[in-house]
Amino acid sequence: MNILFLSSEVAPFSKSGGLADVAGALPGALARLGHAVKVVTPLYRTVRDERIRGTGLGLTLEFPFGAERVSLHEAHVAPGLDVLFLKHGAFDRDGLYGDGRGEFGDNHRRFALLPVGALSAAQAVGFVPDVVHLNDWQTALAALALRTGYEGTQLGRARSVLTLHNLAYQGNFPASAVGELGLPRELFTPEGGLEFHGQLSFMKAGLVFADALTTVSPTYAREIQTPEGGNGLDGVLRARAQALTGIVNGVDVEAWSPETDAHLPASYSAADLSGKAACKAAALAEFGLAPAPGAPLFVFVTRLAEQKGMDLLLPALEGLLQHHDVRVLGLGTGEYWMEERLVHLAARFPRKMGMRVGYAEALAHRLEAAGDFFLMPSRFEPCGLNQLYSQAYGTVPVVRAVGGLADTVVDLSEEGQGTGIVFREYSGGALWHALERALGLFHSPGLDAVRRRGMAQDFSWERSARAYEWVYRGA
Repeated sequence: MNILFLSSEVAPFSKSGGLADVAGALPGALARLGHAVKVVTPLYRTVRDERIRGTGLGLTLEFPFGAERVSLHEAHVAPGLDVLFLKHGAFDRDGLYGDGRGEFGDNHRRFALLPVGALSAAQAVGFVPDVVHLNDWQTALAALALRTGYEGTQLGRARSVLTLHNLAYQGNFPASAVGELGLPRELFTPEGGLEFHGQLSFMKAGLVFADALTTVSPTYAREIQTPEGGNGLDGVLRARAQALTGIVNGVDVEAWSPETDAHLPASYSAADLSGKAACKAAALAEFGLAPAPGAPLFVFVTRLAEQKGMDLLLPALEGLLQHHDVRVLGLGTGEYWMEERLVHLAARFPRKMGMRVGYAEALAHRLEAAGDFFLMPSRFEPCGLNQLYSQAYGTVPVVRAVGGLADTVVDLSEEGQGTGIVFREYSGGALWHALERALGLFHSPGLDAVRRRGMAQDFSWERSARAYEWVYRGA
């Protein structure tokens, strides 16, 4: 098949979260299965890569707010896989979606430019897609465009698949944006697909007009059809339940393998775990902590947000540090008060805890390898990637049974099958009991067996890509 893949961020070119990892890995897995894939994404100011070349092609996109000139750049990534970049002033900013003052006020224009520009770019380079794969609200308007603006063209025969990475982010804008973008006014009703509580909803448009819907785990697919998990769109999703499939994300096994990871001070495998101790000692030293082979190391790498369960984690960490001989290392950025609390906690326990505010890819790899346990007590989690990385690195995940965490971590209560510690209730007591189980496991002879079971799991992108093939063929 010819697959046109649209994403607002694509690793390694641009990244703010897990969407970039998916968009950087899934197209390559599809190409390795024999499909021709073109990824389209903005050329942000921060994108720097020697593979990117100008094509000499330009597009003029007509909107009621004016004609916009977009130039095309391209990078050949792998056999069957190219990335097309849309260069326009709207993307020439320091942030992807906003800056220190908040979301950009013209994001409705920017992420109308992206899907319309992507479809026009495919036409300009002579690429005729069988499937147009959309990702989250930033590209969702392409589903509507294919239905209403490309009838009678080769693009009009393409089928659209929209993947929901996180339904909490919906792309909702004032009603005035309907006319500003030239969208069909007759569709701005609850039944028409564009209106959501008086606002224009990019996500709802995608949910209504895409030919098929996927999300990033089977459990999350069920959760978003409930009032508790649907963020107001559960009714739309229940109406389209037959079109919705949950597919767990994969792991780039070339980038995330303790046997070959160049970021690690020592390599190791399930057959020989000795290098993991060296990784633990090196990470503690990197944070200025003394070696502590007899104390469990709890690590976390996260976006500091309510979704990630920080209201549970902060008091739990304080209790651990006060009452147990443990070490804690953290890496994350997000809400200021959470950053401040974690930095203050590390200052209170300077011999037990280290905290880095920000994100560094290499350090994330080193923490995954160093940890005995990885903490992920999410309030909700569409899929999650860190619990997959943790298992690949023999670091036992401590997770809440929600979304993709429930689908990818098997609790130790499953005799001979457990790969992690899972709790269900969203409460401080439930998390504390899980941490007590982790302390018990660390001092038991069964720890290495749990590590090896996690390392034996198949979370490769090839498995996920074959599931997407099935969805494409169905569409």
